[in-house]
Amino acid sequence: MTNTNLFKESPFKTQISFHKLIESLEEIALSDIDYRSNYAKALLKEIEHFPEFKTGIEDLSIIEDNKILIKYLLADLFPTALTKNEIKAVTIPFQNLTFNYSERFSKILKEAGGSFDMTIRDFEENQFYILSCILILNIHYKQHFEINNPLFYDIPDANGILKHYRILYNADFIEITPTDKAIALTIEDIDQLMDNYDDITLWKQKFPFESWSLKGFGIVSLFDATTESAISNLKSNLLKADNEPNNHQSFETIFRSIFKIPDLRVGLIIYNEEEDRFTKPPFNNNEIISYILFDQDETVNCEKAFFGCSINTLMDEKKAFTISNVKKFSKIPGNEALGKHLLKQNIKSCILAPVLKNNKLLGVIELVSSKERELNSINANNLDLLLPYVIDTLERYNIDLQNQIEAVIQREYTAIHSSVYWKFKNEAEKYYYTNSPSKDYIFKEIVFKEVYPLYGQIDIKGSSQHRNETVKEDLKNQLKTLLGIFESLKSNSSLTLLEQRKFEMQSYYNELNLELKADTEQQIQNYIQKEIHPILNNSRIDNTCQHLIEQYFEELDPKTALFYHSRKKFDDAMSIINKKMASILDQEQLDAQTIFPHYFERFKTDGVEHNLYIGASITPSQPFDIMYLSNLRLWQLQTLCKMELEHHRLKAALPYELDVTSLIIVFSSPLSIRFRMDEKRFDVDGTYNARYEVVKKRIDKANIKGTQERITQKEKITIVYSHSYEEAEYLKYIKFLQFKKILEPTIEQFDIEELQGVSGLKALRIKVVNTESSSDKYTYHELLSELN
Repeated sequence: MTNTNLFKESPFKTQISFHKLIESLEEIALSDIDYRSNYAKALLKEIEHFPEFKTGIEDLSIIEDNKILIKYLLADLFPTALTKNEIKAVTIPFQNLTFNYSERFSKILKEAGGSFDMTIRDFEENQFYILSCILILNIHYKQHFEINNPLFYDIPDANGILKHYRILYNADFIEITPTDKAIALTIEDIDQLMDNYDDITLWKQKFPFESWSLKGFGIVSLFDATTESAISNLKSNLLKADNEPNNHQSFETIFRSIFKIPDLRVGLIIYNEEEDRFTKPPFNNNEIISYILFDQDETVNCEKAFFGCSINTLMDEKKAFTISNVKKFSKIPGNEALGKHLLKQNIKSCILAPVLKNNKLLGVIELVSSKERELNSINANNLDLLLPYVIDTLERYNIDLQNQIEAVIQREYTAIHSSVYWKFKNEAEKYYYTNSPSKDYIFKEIVFKEVYPLYGQIDIKGSSQHRNETVKEDLKNQLKTLLGIFESLKSNSSLTLLEQRKFEMQSYYNELNLELKADTEQQIQNYIQKEIHPILNNSRIDNTCQHLIEQYFEELDPKTALFYHSRKKFDDAMSIINKKMASILDQEQLDAQTIFPHYFERFKTDGVEHNLYIGASITPSQPFDIMYLSNLRLWQLQTLCKMELEHHRLKAALPYELDVTSLIIVFSSPLSIRFRMDEKRFDVDGTYNARYEVVKKRIDKANIKGTQERITQKEKITIVYSHSYEEAEYLKYIKFLQFKKILEPTIEQFDIEELQGVSGLKALRIKVVNTESSSDKYTYHELLSELN
């Protein structure tokens, strides 16, 4: 007898009693059917010594001591002919008390082991109490509350495979009566309970502890629902989040229950149709692995994945590929490599089944076992029960993957700034909720009117000139090295062509002393690859020349086959500056959004540019005031100061010394910006507003009016404006930053030369105070590590 006091509280005071069964026997004893009457009389005579059988058993040891007599008493309910087939026992519903097992039930418990605790799956104390109360409502108050959630016992078999048994109760022999503690319920009370299933306090208030008497016994019958339950669990598992703990372990347990193979392992590979390749599962923290791609790359060509083994059954016929005996399989010519690969993982039999949706291959599910013949073409048919749910999961995974890829592309390459995202979302929702969305739907243009622009840049001074100089230096060094090699070759070779090639290379070298033309680099690159390298690769030379040639080829950049030393230093310095400047701007921009949400974009060119647009149309949910524009202008000026200071810190440690200049354009008239669908970016709208774009494109190359001096200078910030009130506003900001020792005292003011179609521009220019000590500056190694 199992008797675990599972739950401490119950609305029932329980007494095991056979009174209804005894009353039935008493009627049979009075009948005219001799053999039935005699049997009933004999049994009644045996039990008359145990009045507790009728009045109620409180001492459960009486059941254990009289289990043979009880078995006879219950014989009509537990037929001997069915005892090896039925899974049946006496119980009290929802309580963990069972006895008088059928033979099959006893065998199941014996195989589960003595330490097995038979408890109802996912059944907790409050649920037990409420279901007991519902039993009272249905039996005593004649209600009809149906709860159809099935209850299960999960019981392992002799091989450790978890089997699932559906619980069915028969309460015909139970009598429920109120005690003096019971509360008589009105229809209003019942309605209140009906509307508050989860309110355990209310249920305990209406049905106090042991306020009802439960007298009699119930019968529990179990139905082996392992397959159905496993499929249901599989559906639940496949719907769980990928980071659900022990998800894969549950996944394998389900497959083991259905295939009845204790050591069954489950793997999976995803099929990439575009590239005709298999890939390892990237989800679930790599808990679901692939046995086919074990010790192989993350993504593998289809034929290579199976080590050249013919997989027509899998790929063309789209049927399961089974190997019941891997050792035998590996001895067949052509199968050796795949067989060896599987045996290395202790796989003795396996099933590789295609996962198909509309005849399209999504992946391959791998079932493997360490025992021969365990997996075969017969039990492969069990997959028909499971694959529909795996198919749905893989299809959902593919859709999620595409959505995530789209999200990454949006975020990293074509991001829509958060401040304007709402308007794009609204337009997308309109399209989605249209009665018949189609390709003919005309999307409304995204326009923001009456917004104020702010533009700023920190530019690398003379970047084009520096780039050309480093290219020339690398080309000259390469030609000089080649001339030295050809000088050595001349004394070791009879090739008359060498003198001609030396002359040509010297001519190119001399040409590099002049200004670099647009096609010079390409010309020299083609010449070296086509005319010089073949000579170096095919000449018969001594060891000294060979060493020089090997050294030369080691110094070449693998992509261009050119020297890449000076240019690399320049490129690295440029990348370091851009990365540092962008990092500061992005970090400061987070604070700027708290001033008032606004549109922000930045670009890396030969420096870092940024555009800001602020106005009521961008953030209609908040009232806009011109004060926010002033705040943002001061923020922009302070941020450029920080960027200038950061450049000063890193300048000395750069692999190539580069200076920067800073610029702000002030434009006080509100304008409109429109999202250009063809270019997938915002642009200033309208012909009048085009003046702003012209100034942005040409201003950094402009000179002070009447001079050849550029308006921008290193370590200084130039503020370009048109009106006197703009000048007055920025002079206030400058004086404030001078007070904070961020800007130097001297302020330069000048007119700017006329640009194409734009005149009357003026500028303020101010130098940033360099306050950092030598200890604040970067080292070259720090910058190099950040670049990498």
